[in-house]
Amino acid sequence: MASVHMQGNGDMEDMRLVRFSDQDPERASNWSRSRKILVLIIGLALASNSTLGSSLPSGASQYLSEEFNVSSAEQLALPNSVYLIGYVFGPPLFGPLSEMHGRRIVMLSTFFGFTVFTLACALAPTWPALLIFRFLSSAFASAPITVVGGIFADIYDDPVRRVDFLGSNYWTYHLGLCITCLVEMDVLETYPPVILLRRAKRMRTASPNDAQNIYAPIELEDNGWKHTVTVKLARPVVMFKEPIVICTCMYLALQFGIFYLFFQVYPIVFQGVYKFNDGLAGVALVPIGVGGVIACGIAIWYDRFLEQAKERNASWPKSEEYRRLPLACISGPLNVSSLFWLGWTARSDMHWIVPMLAGVPFGMGLELVFISMLNYLADAYDIFAASALVSSAFSRSIFAVLLPLAASPMYDRLGIPWACSLLGFLSLVMAIIPFVFLRYGTWLRMHSPYCQELLKLKERDSENTSQIMMESSKRQIGNLNAA
Repeated sequence: MASVHMQGNGDMEDMRLVRFSDQDPERASNWSRSRKILVLIIGLALASNSTLGSSLPSGASQYLSEEFNVSSAEQLALPNSVYLIGYVFGPPLFGPLSEMHGRRIVMLSTFFGFTVFTLACALAPTWPALLIFRFLSSAFASAPITVVGGIFADIYDDPVRRVDFLGSNYWTYHLGLCITCLVEMDVLETYPPVILLRRAKRMRTASPNDAQNIYAPIELEDNGWKHTVTVKLARPVVMFKEPIVICTCMYLALQFGIFYLFFQVYPIVFQGVYKFNDGLAGVALVPIGVGGVIACGIAIWYDRFLEQAKERNASWPKSEEYRRLPLACISGPLNVSSLFWLGWTARSDMHWIVPMLAGVPFGMGLELVFISMLNYLADAYDIFAASALVSSAFSRSIFAVLLPLAASPMYDRLGIPWACSLLGFLSLVMAIIPFVFLRYGTWLRMHSPYCQELLKLKERDSENTSQIMMESSKRQIGNLNAA
């Protein structure tokens, strides 16, 4: 703990700030390997459960139609669309709250809300009630999509070691409910400012007379409602001014929108051209999943490659850009080629397996671009990672809702080849972004107010740690002299 003299209004003569030392056991990045793995498993389960929730009604369309007397295809698609709308409104609230009050309380409270409204979906008496409950459950479920990235940034301050990620109606929703109950049992606090806040409160409680001037840095911030609303809660929106954030959001939003667009496009291609039934048209999406699995293997290999380069003391792994963006550079050509492949091979005189296999490079590109670009945001913005990821989740959710609405008009007017080509040309433009970041990313971060604030915070923590070590050494020398 460092003693820092602060000039105040006369009420505070000497204020001591609680800080972490390098090996502080309470700091999330210093936790044991087993504890970190526990947090990773819980975080992945929470995020997976949230994502699983978006597609839960897809396999229950027949039961929904019978139970609520709904036959329109457009209406049966609403439970999924409404869920994605919740993804638009939830992250801008829960991301900043996790940076104000900590990750744990946000994760537990939002998943309690998700549990309640998921159960409400299972018991919904009417079709409108189901849609309302779907929206509310998704708004709460959107928290892990953004907060989990911040949790991983908390426990792995070394980016090279950070893990690469993001029957009936009743039984459909009970599946999500069961997973929720399992993962909600143990969520640990990882956000450093909140851990320090708890430590300062414990010290003041333990020593009411001697420790009343001990504070955590977060207690010195302006926590008034005006500052909270205009600065903290508005941070994800304000971060759109950051070139790194807005470009990353545009790229990921387009690819995410195209992915959800494919749920409308694949029936047009495989049912319209190849006369598949509903079940086989769904099987056509399997290669996208295969591509995603392959991409995960590539990402794991690349992390090992990074670690080996770091052990050799190579210079390039020290760069924020070269740690993550090479995978994004690979993903661009994969996405673009897959769209042209799908569009120009979907013909009645071409075997159906040929356009179907276009899903493999698309799945690889989609997974790689998300792994690399989201990790790049987390690396670049550190303790502001949750807000940066909120900006990404907000923008891509809007695209996921709106872009599929253009599927039928666009493919009817342009035809399958040119509609896919239009998406391919848009993806080609966006694929330039990782290469621009490789060249100018360092310059952009040097001129970023948030990145500069992070640099100052790290320098201040380093100075305080040095002061703590010096004071500890002086005390040890004094004890030896006294002995």
